[in-house]
Amino acid sequence: MIFKLKSKGHKNVTSLHKSTFEVTMDAEIGPTADCIVGTGADKSMLNFPQDFKDKLADSETKVTVVLDTENGHDEINGWGHEDLTLTHPTDIVCRTSDFTCPRTLMIHSDKAARDLDSDLIDDLKNEKILEVTIKLS
Repeated sequence: MIFKLKSKGHKNVTSLHKSTFEVTMDAEIGPTADCIVGTGADKSMLNFPQDFKDKLADSETKVTVVLDTENGHDEINGWGHEDLTLTHPTDIVCRTSDFTCPRTLMIHSDKAARDLDSDLIDDLKNEKILEVTIKLS
């Protein structure tokens, strides 16, 4: 199963957070938003089809998030969980921990914001388009 959305970078992207990364529908972020890598997303978790949500709510589901910009690419792997509600209207957060809340897409992520490809982050700092592909297996 695959779900795609588009977002873009922002001049305040720092990508320094050690345990999460986030894509948001919010257009503006401040300089302290060190986990946010994408802004102005055209979709949120509320747009996920129900069968996609059902699969994410399973701790056996492997989740792969692919981030692509003009010059950068990264793939991040994590897991679904039965406690994921996937109900936040604007934010999608991937976490290296096992913490869940309405904003959480996946847990036990193998990368956080600070681990992402440097070319990808450079593009995002320059407000390039970010294509986000979420794959479930």
